[in-house]
Formats: sequence, C-alpha cells, structure tokens
Amino acid sequence: MNTQNSEFLKKSLLNLGFGDKLNADLDKQIAAKSPEFNLVTQHEFNQKTIDYTLHFKAGDNQDMYFFNKYDASIPHKDDPAKDVNQSFYINKGNGITAKEAFNLMEGRAVHKQLYNLEGQKYQSWLTLDNKNLTDNGNRKIKHYHENYGYDIDKVLAGKGIKELEDPKAREELMYSLRKGNAQQITVGGDDGDKKYFIAANPQFKTVDLYDHQMKKINREELLQPEQKNTKSQKQSEQKPEDAPAKKQSRKSKMHL
Repeated sequence: MNTQNSEFLKKSLLNLGFGDKLNADLDKQIAAKSPEFNLVTQHEFNQKTIDYTLHFKAGDNQDMYFFNKYDASIPHKDDPAKDVNQSFYINKGNGITAKEAFNLMEGRAVHKQLYNLEGQKYQSWLTLDNKNLTDNGNRKIKHYHENYGYDIDKVLAGKGIKELEDPKAREELMYSLRKGNAQQITVGGDDGDKKYFIAANPQFKTVDLYDHQMKKINREELLQPEQKNTKSQKQSEQKPEDAPAKKQSRKSKMHL
C-alpha cells in the first residue's frame, strides 16, 4: 500500500470535515487494490441529517488513489421526492467542506478561496443555482467574484450589532457567515436588545434576516431608529410629481 498516498487522502478527509472515522475502511479498500470504491458517512447539522457518499478511484497502475467527488443528500422526513441531492467535486484535496455543502444545499452562500486554470488564487462567494442544472441533474454553482462588489463588512456596519464591537466576536461572526452559516446576532435598541439570525446574500448585496425560529423577516428590522425615521420621512416628503408617470394605454392614445 502506498502509505504516502493514504496519508494524503486521510488529511484531505480531515480538512474537508469528514474526520477520521473513515480511515480504517479507507486503508482496507486501498490494501484490497479495489479499482474504485465508495465510503459512506453521515453528519447532523441544525437538527438535520445529511448523508455523504465519497468516491475514490485508482490511477492507471493502481498505486495511487484519488478522491474525486462526494455526493450529499439531505433526506426529507415525510416525502423522499423532496430530498435535496448534490454532488461536489474535489481538486487535489481541496473543495467544498461537508458543512459548507450542507449550507449551500440549504440555500445559503459560502465564501471560498479558489484557483483558476492557471493555478492563481481568487476569492468568491458561491451559491447553488436551482434554475440551471447539469446533464446529470446537478445544480450549477454561481460565482460572485470580488469585482461583483459584495462587501459583507460594509453591509453590517452601522446596524448596532453588538458582536461587531468586540474584535474577537466580530472575527467569529464574519468567519461563520463566510462559511455559509446562519449566525445569531444581538442588536441594541431603545427598547432593549433583540436577537436575530443573519446569513450572507451576495446576489442582492445584503444579508437575509431571520427570527429565533429561522423564519425570514423584513431586513429593515436591522435599521437603526434614526435610519428608519429618515427613510419614512423621505417617503412622506416625496412629491406626486416625483413619481414616475404612468404610461398611457394604447387605447387612450387612439382617442387623442
């Protein structure tokens, strides 16, 4: 058995969030010189189960094995037709982690360091595109690169989020949001502190806001009282002539 190859695969599994529970089965399959094999495991996040099937394949001389991809599935308790399935591809031990896969499949965005074809690093937010599928039914991944202009630090600035006031809490909050988690925040106000959950939304350059039961609520809840008052004042001061004129119907034009 190629010990160096085995250790590289084990390190990849660890870095990708699969731990070391698969190591014994991995060594067993490699020692058996199977042309290709699968390993299965299961995690639980946010009281939801997600199943993984990891695919390994031997090289031409069967001296080295490659971890090429894994399939992830979030089963629906009552209706198997509503199961969420997605395949994630691994490149030289790098890729979407087990937890990031769960967050993407739950509809949230993940921030990753990626490599282009020339091997150069770049940063991008990723989401799964439910409207565009590959030939095998896998959802394509949408990229929001740095030049797209989404800056989550600026989005959250000035919203009275207490976690941003402490350097360590701020770092933990930003790290969690970039991993694709829905993270709890505390917002101070005249009527006391309020708890919310937020998740990054690069497409609309904002954050999604949830209550304690993870139900979406209006993002304006994050505005400071003075910001809300200013916004309401601007709306009330808008003159009728400021509103866009309605297009005349073709019928009314014909009678002019």
